[in-house]
Amino acid sequence: MPIISMFFGIIIRMYYDDHNPPHFHAEYQGHKGMFLTNGEKLNGNIPAKQQKFISAWAEIHQDELLANWEISKTERELFRIEPLR
Repeated sequence: MPIISMFFGIIIRMYYDDHNPPHFHAEYQGHKGMFLTNGEKLNGNIPAKQQKFISAWAEIHQDELLANWEISKTERELFRIEPLR
């Protein structure tokens, strides 16, 4: 599963063969979560502070996340997205 961004100890990934709706996966120190491209958490146990970082990052980069989602359907390499700073 390709890493598309990393910031503040958070790893953001997107699967090539995942299902709708468009989403991404986040990991932080053994905690995992799944988020919509608008930053809304679907499930997981990511701590609240990191959820806020992830949601803010997703809101900023929603167009890029959606572009990666479309690319993932073709199994081409996904592009990296700037981290939250």
